[in-house]
Amino acid sequence: MLESIKNFFRSSMSPSPEADKAESAPDIRLAACALLLELAQADDEFTDDERQHLESAIRRQYGLDQAEAEKLLELAQEARDEAIDLWQFTNLIAENYSLGQKMVLAEIMWGLVYSDGDLAEKEDYLMRKICNLLRLEPGYLAEARKRAGDSERADPMDSMD
Repeated sequence: MLESIKNFFRSSMSPSPEADKAESAPDIRLAACALLLELAQADDEFTDDERQHLESAIRRQYGLDQAEAEKLLELAQEARDEAIDLWQFTNLIAENYSLGQKMVLAEIMWGLVYSDGDLAEKEDYLMRKICNLLRLEPGYLAEARKRAGDSERADPMDSMD
């Protein structure tokens, strides 16, 4: 499986020339998608609304077309299935994302858990756990939650901008 992930990123997701972190960028995308999938399935129900929100967010955030987004989600699901815990994903992100990038990810995560119209207790718990592992302070978590809620009410398609 690891080789298929590497081949996917080599063939269709080459980072831009100005990116010095060429090796870690694909892994970070995979890690972020694995966390989003974990959240989407936290309440044991992955709704169509959640799937649409997730696919749309990934396409916009990473500049992917539909097929690339689906492949990334497929690979992220495989990585998630093989993972022992969330630390491997959260640590990679915590070490490589700036505070601003973590905030954007947190907003995407809040938008995802609210996309089905209901915040399950498991989703709320997992959001707090992931944000703690990402080393986001509670104040930042609250701000990301507020901004995600504001964005969802304004225009659900702009939640990642």
